Order: sequence, then C-alpha cells, then structure tokens
Amino acid sequence: MSIVTDIYYMNLKTAKKALKSLMNNWLIIFTGLIYSTILFVGTIVSPLFWILSRMFLLILSSAMVSNYLYLLEQIIEKDRFSLQDFKDGFLIYLRKVWSVYFIGFVVLLGLDIFLRPMIVGLVGPFVYQFGLIFLMVFLMNALPETIYQKSYNGWESIKYSVEFIKEHWIEWYLPNLLLVGIFTLITGSALINVFNNITSLGTITQGPFGILLYILGQLWFSYGMIYRGLLFKLLNTSSRRKRLFMRNM
Repeated sequence: MSIVTDIYYMNLKTAKKALKSLMNNWLIIFTGLIYSTILFVGTIVSPLFWILSRMFLLILSSAMVSNYLYLLEQIIEKDRFSLQDFKDGFLIYLRKVWSVYFIGFVVLLGLDIFLRPMIVGLVGPFVYQFGLIFLMVFLMNALPETIYQKSYNGWESIKYSVEFIKEHWIEWYLPNLLLVGIFTLITGSALINVFNNITSLGTITQGPFGILLYILGQLWFSYGMIYRGLLFKLLNTSSRRKRLFMRNM
C-alpha cells in the first residue's frame, strides 16, 4: 500500500471523527474567551507581585495550557469533558508544562550566550531568528499531544516529540499545514505556537464582523487541536500494515 493511500484514508477517518467530537464538545470553543479574560485580569494584578510578576504570568499561562490539554485528553479518550474536568485541569499538567517552558528558557538562553554571536556574525540576525523559530516549530510541533497522551516528564516529552516527528513527519505535517493554512486565512494571523489557543480579545471589539471572526477562529482552532490529538493517537497506536489490515476487515 502506498503512503499516499494510507494518508488519504487515515485523514479521512480522522477528519470525520474530529468533526463529530467537536459537535459533541462544542463548548470548548469558549475556552479561548475564558483564558483571554483570565490572562487579562492576571496582567492587571501582576504588578502586585513586584519582581515575581513575570513568573506569576508564566505560571498562570502554564496553568491555562494545562487546563486546555486536559480537556483535549478527555475529548480524545472519552469524547466528553465536564465542568469538574475544567476545574481540575489547571493543575493536572501544570508541573509538566512549567518544566517544558523552563527547559526551553534555559536552552534559548544558552544559544543566545554561546551560539548567537557567532551565527549572527555569519548569516545575520534575521536568518538566525528565522532558523531558530523554524527548528522549534518543526521539531516540537507534537509536544502538546505528547504532554497529555504520554506519561513522560518535561525533558522526556521533548525528546519523544522530536522522535515522533522524525518517524511520522510526512503523515503529521501534510494535514497540519492545511489546518494552519485555513486558520491563517480565517483569522489573518499565522499560528506558529500550538500552545497558544488565545485569539486576541481585541478582535471582538471590531463589531459584528470581529465577533464572527473570533468565533470562526476558535471553531477552527478547536477542530484542529482535536484533529491533531486523534491523528497523534492513531499514529502512535498503529502502523501502515495494521491500518491496511483493519480496513480490509
């Protein structure tokens, strides 16, 4: 069986299942509004923490990422989430998300200190920054799914995400490029960080069209994240041969 045929049937199945899951869990589209409000309030009160204000905002952001990933886990595994899941989700993956952010900070700091001066001198700051973003987006793209579908710590999650991309990069990136492309057409902004599911609240202030744009963006983002979760699980639990065997049955 060719890889093209496998990709076609695999994504056809995933697309249908993701649409059904979104219809069953449509309330998830409002999480962006809730997270935006929490972040807005957090930004206002953050000066109260003085020199720890940035750490406070980072922990707050990590808690919201944890919450969203936990809701996705409930949708992928049970096809439903409850109000209690929403309440619990802020802490479920907080430690893991925080550790991933911390590792990323240390790595970027090391690159800035030891490699940036040499590389910028050779290729310029723009090429260096673009290359860094490209490598992060390319190699870490499956990190959110790894966090909530695999029982690894922060560093192990990063390593597994890289290995997953190396093994399944064609099957993973073809549908993901389409998802990101459509999201960009809807919202007018590129989505390069799948950890960030917060469409700017400023869009709503643009009137009825802004509200419609916000809702469409959240709908497509939610569909895309459910799609990614289902695709990640399918790729992790089957091979091309197994998928062919199951279809023939």
